Amino acid sequence: MLRRIVLATLLAGLLVGIGTPLAQAQQPTGMGQPATTSSGWSFDITPYVWFATINAGLKLNLPPAIGGTVSTDTSIGFGELLSRINFGAMVAADARYDRFVILTDFLYLNVGDVASQINSVNVPNRPNIPISTTVQTGVSLRLSVPIWTLAGGYTVAQGNWGNFDAIVGFRYLSLNARVNHSLALTLAGPRGNSATFETVGGVTGSTDIWNGIAGFRGRFRISDSALFVPYYFDIGAGGSNLTWQIASGLGYQFGWGDVSLIYRYLSFDQGSDSVLQSLKVRGPMIALNISF
Repeated sequence: MLRRIVLATLLAGLLVGIGTPLAQAQQPTGMGQPATTSSGWSFDITPYVWFATINAGLKLNLPPAIGGTVSTDTSIGFGELLSRINFGAMVAADARYDRFVILTDFLYLNVGDVASQINSVNVPNRPNIPISTTVQTGVSLRLSVPIWTLAGGYTVAQGNWGNFDAIVGFRYLSLNARVNHSLALTLAGPRGNSATFETVGGVTGSTDIWNGIAGFRGRFRISDSALFVPYYFDIGAGGSNLTWQIASGLGYQFGWGDVSLIYRYLSFDQGSDSVLQSLKVRGPMIALNISF
């Protein structure tokens, strides 16, 4: 894990060294701040709404009497997410002094009882047991996921055409999940009839993942209009085999801020023994950036 974080930090150093002309920018949410040559502090806060689709692969622990794990797949469309969400928060912000910037992004979702699917039951000293969808009379997932990004950046270049910032920092993900299941069969565990994978029950899992990240962000102005194209990219590792994020879209600048329509994709890829096997969050988002 430490080696991956170090590699991500070194990558950020390279980005700072090879940057090309650009100016002041924003997180993958706001990304619309106008270029400026004035010194001093400036601040931005960017609430946003992400119309996201979520795909999650989980490996959750069976009760100790049985041992082993249950592998699940879940796909949540925005419509289902909206109807099942218990609580959500989405906001980004940054503080800038001259060419230096500190930026952050926070996303939290608490979702209850979305449809899921069990792929297999994996018990010690036995082959993985695939579970057909025909015997899954009811499988649902409860999920709580905060994702926090914090990074520092430097405006490598800027001009009337737009800007380019190199950034380096970390991303943190905390996951708590419970899968409730109802199956039209009962599986005996490896320790005899006294331990079974119950027809009706639930399995849980939790994990905390830290990753170092490095990347860039900025925008391109469209001629001399108030329109601009925001862009953002980062990549990293540590607790994940790989995490990366990309975003771009179209924004409009006005007096005290800007508004953007952006497509954003965020990915976590984990090892085969992880509670969280993979997580993909993608879709369009609307962001309102307020500058002061």
